[in-house]
Amino acid sequence: MSVLRPGDITDEMIQVMDTARRQGLQKDLRTLAASIRADAEGQYDSADPGWRAGVEWALLWIENTASQLTEGRS
Repeated sequence: MSVLRPGDITDEMIQVMDTARRQGLQKDLRTLAASIRADAEGQYDSADPGWRAGVEWALLWIENTASQLTEGRS
């Protein structure tokens, strides 16, 4: 097995690795949001409005963050 040297890693390789990392983080954030949503669904009926608003805010923040990870990137 050959060893990679710093000059062996191209800008294209770095961009591909960065894209893969961002897509992985995006998937993890969306999985987290789905888990929070599923756990909160049964709680909405008995929860106070502030709690519901907090859950909705957190879900919106997670989705916005996930979207920004790949926004404007190819």
